[in-house]
Parts: sequence; structure tokens; C-alpha cells
Amino acid sequence: MTLFDANSAKTASPAAKTAQRSRFRALRDLLETADLSFLLEAHNGLSAKVVEEAGFQGIWASGLTLSAAMALRDSNEASWTQVLETLEHMTDATSIPILLDGDTGYGNFNNVRRLVRKLCERNVAGVCIEDKLFPKTNSFVGEAQPMADIDEFCGRIKAGKDSQLDDDFVLVARVEALICGHGMKEALRRAEAYLRAGADAILIHSKQSTATEILRFAEQWGGRAPLVIVPTKYYSTPTAYFRQAKISTIIWANHMLRAAITAMRDTARLIRDTQSLVDVEHRIASVGDIFRLVDNLELEEAERRYIPRKAASHAIVLAASRGDLGAITLDRPKCMVDIRGQSLLQRLVSTFAASGVKDITVVCGYQKDAVNIGGITMVENDRYEETGELYSLHCAAEAICGPTVVAYGDVLFRKYILDNLLDSSADVVLAVDSLLKERTAVQARDLVVCDRPFSADYLDEQPTYLRRMGSDLDANSVHGEWMGLASFSTQGAEWLRAEMTAMQAEGLLEEADLPTLFNRLATKHPVCIKYYTGHWLDVDTLTDLAAARNFS
Repeated sequence: MTLFDANSAKTASPAAKTAQRSRFRALRDLLETADLSFLLEAHNGLSAKVVEEAGFQGIWASGLTLSAAMALRDSNEASWTQVLETLEHMTDATSIPILLDGDTGYGNFNNVRRLVRKLCERNVAGVCIEDKLFPKTNSFVGEAQPMADIDEFCGRIKAGKDSQLDDDFVLVARVEALICGHGMKEALRRAEAYLRAGADAILIHSKQSTATEILRFAEQWGGRAPLVIVPTKYYSTPTAYFRQAKISTIIWANHMLRAAITAMRDTARLIRDTQSLVDVEHRIASVGDIFRLVDNLELEEAERRYIPRKAASHAIVLAASRGDLGAITLDRPKCMVDIRGQSLLQRLVSTFAASGVKDITVVCGYQKDAVNIGGITMVENDRYEETGELYSLHCAAEAICGPTVVAYGDVLFRKYILDNLLDSSADVVLAVDSLLKERTAVQARDLVVCDRPFSADYLDEQPTYLRRMGSDLDANSVHGEWMGLASFSTQGAEWLRAEMTAMQAEGLLEEADLPTLFNRLATKHPVCIKYYTGHWLDVDTLTDLAAARNFS
């Protein structure tokens, strides 16, 4: 076997992307590079993801914290199969290599070789086993713990190396001689024996509050193989000392779980004491952050690929008017005002695209040349000053073919609202906000009366239908406000075209608004209502515009 030479170690940075090499090779490179490398503890899939996100290039799957996360003691109370299951979550969640704290190997040589095979099958890049007896006791508990016979432990190392399924799998031998009070000479003797047995690196452990004996061991070891340390007790030693001593890798062994316990205790006590979440929400990760960490977006994209859905193949956006935003709309229509680096219309188009609606027709009018968004079809309503919304919709009549979504060009809404409409089995469905805002009585014209009010009972699945929409409704009878978003099935689109044709024949097409259209439809066909509680914005005023810049 070729012994490790710190002076001729690979100088390639371990920051090279793991995707370009196996995780096994990536861990080996971390250990063998001349630069000091670092592993941070993780104990489940989510904490492993946080470690990778923080920029660490490797993970220490700690036996202590894997057990403690199950509320079990670090005495092999967690079975190796339970540990293996957790490791599978961790490797699935990350792309960086994981070094398992494999305790004593969960038994004799036979247990070790089975463990190594299973780790390789799950893409766990390496294992560290310690020279004590099974079941293990945590190194910081008690004194003078019994150690394994050197030859027997060398047999465990050989069995592990003979069983690896990848040539770059790493087996680290952990020397407990200093912990157990056997002194420096015994620690060096054991380390040398383990190296000859096939260990890829040596972990020298100490529970002293200073790094004196660790640095002395490193000096006498002389770089014969990569040297790994765990400075849990001698944490105050400057890292520069370890670099100077040619230490290969530092393991920060249990700090993610300890930090989590502190944060959970503080949060639990505060909620208990205040009986409220007001003082908590700003201190903790958002639910959205959880969704991001577990990659909800990938699932949504996969659903669009693999699950047949009744998605609208067309969308029509009515954006012909200037809007009343003063000088801001002097040279552009309201749909093109800036919302944190994107126009209002671009944000709307992006929301449609995220829900799989990519065939989008925009009806333009005022300053139509300022509408410069790619991926849309533009139609013109040059009579925008003298005609109403229905006429603009009629200008895009050719796009009303099959499932269709119709939206105002000055609204923003959360993606889930559109998804709900697309998933609805109704032929005509309108999004209605059941929270009547203070502005409603004065400004809103799209007030809605339905056959039943909003129900907060999540088990209530009874359908709701439109009775009337308009600005002249009795405030005491109003159930909500239309959000400027409607969805039509193929059948619903046929009803829509037929109604526009009828209104054109009656001479109503040019001046009618959409509430008039929906009122007529509701007398002939079921117009379904989907209630929501906020999560949208109608940009009518400068105050609305300011709010839109904080809308996400």
C-alpha cells in the first residue's frame, strides 16, 4: 500500500463540482488534499440539505445526533438499519459526500462488511469505525472504556475494505487510545496497525479541553496518512494551528442538532408564554423556505409532465386601457408599469407559464408599441377609448378555442389560485375574494352575490354559483369581489362565444363590461365560484402599485 505524503498530496481544490465525479471520489479528494477541509454534522435529510446549502463540501453523519434525533442514546440503541434509512434520505437530499460515524461497525467483521456494502449501494461515500466494543458508549461518557483487541479491529478494517463496491470508498479508523487513557505510544501503535490493515485515514480523538495531545500526535504521526480530528472539547483552539499541523480534515460533530434544540426550546417557550405567534414568526424560517428546501417546485414541474390535467391551452389578457396612474402611464399602458424589475404584464405572463398556460393573447390599445414582451400574441383594440372590456375580449375571439382563461391585465395573484381554476371541473369558474376590502364599497365594480357565502369549513365541498355581479349591489348582500380571473372549459368557451355573438346582435358588444357578460351567462348556464381569502392584488392606484412591489 502507498502511504500518504502530505507534501505530495493532491492540490486540486475540493470545491470542484461533485457532479463531475462520484461522491466516493469527492470524499477521498477532501481527505487527501493538502488543504484543510471541513465536514459538518447532519442527522436527517433536511439538516443535510442545510449543510450543503451553507457551502460545506462534505457531511458528517454523527452517531450521536442520528440517535438523539430519534430520542435514543448513543449506545447503539438505534439499529444500523434505522441509521441506513436515515442516510438514504440524506443522500437523496444532497449531492455532496457523506462520511458515516459507524460507531464500532455494529458488531464484528461480518457486520462491518455487510454495513459497507449497504452504504455503497446507497451512495454513502465512507464510514468511520472506532476501536471499541459493541455496543459502543459515547467517548465523553465515563472513563477508561474497554478497547478492542488490535488484531480483531484490524480484521474489521480488512473486511470493510474487501467489501466496498467502489474503489474510492473511504474507511476511516478512529483511534480511542487517548480517550481511554492509554497514552500517546499506544495511540500511535494502533494508528500504524490500522493503516497497514487498509484504513484510508486515521481519526485521532481526544476529550481534553486543549489540543495539546492532538497536535503532539500529529507531529509524531508525520503525515503517514490523512489525519482527521473532532475538536468538540478543544473548540477554542484556533483553526490555524490545525493547518500548521497538517491536519487533513476537521469534523464539527454535533452542532446542527445542538443548535436545533436551542432554537426549538426558545420557540416553544415563547409560544407557551405569549399564547401567540406574533413574536415568533419573524424569528423563524418561513413555510416558503421549507418548500424551497424540499424542492416543491420540482414536484410541480413533474406533475405538469406526468399528470394529465385539464389545463387551459389559451389565456386572454385584457390590457388595452391606460389606467389612472398619472405620469407613470404617460408613455406606457398600466400593464407595463414596473414591479421590482418586471412589468406587471410580465409577472402575469410568468404566472400563467408556471401553471402550464403558455399560449397567451394580450389585447393592447393605449401605447401598444410599449408592450414588448416575448412569447405572447398581441391583438389590438384601437378603439380602446370608446369601447368596453367585452369589445376588447371580442377582439381576441379567435383565441377563444378550447379551454381558455380570461384575466384583467392589471391583476396579480398567487399561482395556486390559477391552478385551482384549471383543476376545476366546472365549465365556467370565477375567482372571488371573500374578504371585502375597505376600498370595495367605493372603488370596486366587480362585487359578487352568490347562492351561498364563503364557508371556512374545509370539509364543505358544496359548489357555489354566481347570482349577480356589479358595482350597484347592496353591500349587505355582497359575498365577495371578483378578482379579474376566470376559466372556461371547451364547453364554457362555446357558451362565451355564443353570448358575445348574441350581445353583438343586440348592439351591446361595444360598451358592455365583463360583469354584464357574466350576469347574462349566469341566467343560462351554471357559473361556478371559487372563493379565496386574499393572495391577489388589483393595481388601480399608486397605493396599489406600492403594494404590488411587495407582492410575491
